[in-house]
Amino acid sequence: MTTATPAVTTTDIPHLDPPPAYRAHSTRSPGGLPQVVLPSGHTAVHLTRYADVHKVLTDATFARAETNVETGPSFLPTVMPPELLLNLDVPDHARMRGFVAADYSAAGVESLRPTVEAVIAERFTELRAAAAPDLFRTVLDPLPVTVNCRLLGIPASDIASFRPYARTVQMASAEDISHLLDHFWKVYGYVTDLVTGARPVQPGGLVDRFVTGRDSAEPPLSDEELTGLLLGSLLGADQNILSVLTKAVYALLCAPPLWRRLVDDPDLASRMTEELIRLMPLGTISAFPRVATRDVAVGDGVIGTGEVVYADAFAANRDPRAFPDPLTIDPDRAGKRHLQFGYGMHHCMGAALARMQIPLVLARLAQEFPGLALDAEPRSLPWDHGVLLRRPTALPVRW
Repeated sequence: MTTATPAVTTTDIPHLDPPPAYRAHSTRSPGGLPQVVLPSGHTAVHLTRYADVHKVLTDATFARAETNVETGPSFLPTVMPPELLLNLDVPDHARMRGFVAADYSAAGVESLRPTVEAVIAERFTELRAAAAPDLFRTVLDPLPVTVNCRLLGIPASDIASFRPYARTVQMASAEDISHLLDHFWKVYGYVTDLVTGARPVQPGGLVDRFVTGRDSAEPPLSDEELTGLLLGSLLGADQNILSVLTKAVYALLCAPPLWRRLVDDPDLASRMTEELIRLMPLGTISAFPRVATRDVAVGDGVIGTGEVVYADAFAANRDPRAFPDPLTIDPDRAGKRHLQFGYGMHHCMGAALARMQIPLVLARLAQEFPGLALDAEPRSLPWDHGVLLRRPTALPVRW
């Protein structure tokens, strides 16, 4: 028999919702749609209805490459390498995504489950032995990077070489662009060294396999393209998963009824994960801008050719037309699938990896630490706060 979860809403969890990374524009677009002003100063059509956002995300005629240029419309303070999947349009995206699709599918990442379980067990032992247990520092923070190194075939001894720079890159703060660029090129150089063989990799990992199998793409992948693919994985499968995992655990510990529900039914972990992901973006944005290459009709108007569009997945995931009582965290929710991982060709490459790791951590925590609780006032916890990632950086706990 299913036990109903007492109602918990996002407003019950301090700091869960990010401040907007844009400001409202005073006028509507020529096609009658609301607009916002991006940090770059560009005006963008702002879509918040689920149906409209889904339509844009699944329409390959909305271009990403046009935004990733100097002085282009962006949430980021600088441009990124064009070879990153998130910056590619058809047909280049299909060529590169097809090269990695099988390895990042649900079946492809399933072989990592024993690694995740082993790391969790090791980290739980450390947590139990800690004089001042911190769930973030001892368990959550080491997990995704350790698993990702195993996936990529990167020696664990390299973590100290690239991870501090990876965090800076994912913060993407405009407060010190020279610092951001310095750290970006350091982590980019690290991945380039893996691709060119200047740094050793472990046989059988994805770096080794991608370099060896590059000729299977047509045309073969260049060093720059391989670096772009692997850079996305190095950053996203560590920092992005860590951000989602940390906020999911934080939200549950801030909401005892949800935590008790998970303790009573650890098999609920996957559904709980999906519902929490629906309600929280990685950082302060939920999608990157796109440019319309043709006129497209949406629910309340028309997107004109050449207009910049922000398809706001965060807002769409709270559209009451798609998700009744949208601010309630309901793991029994049925209906539409959330858009937080994107949709269409730009669907997050690491979604299956996140969906494997996060529920496993939640279920194991509920089974082994049923009395787990925050050992601090939630509002007092420190946070990383950036464009691309946002999360607590400490979770002192007791049980």
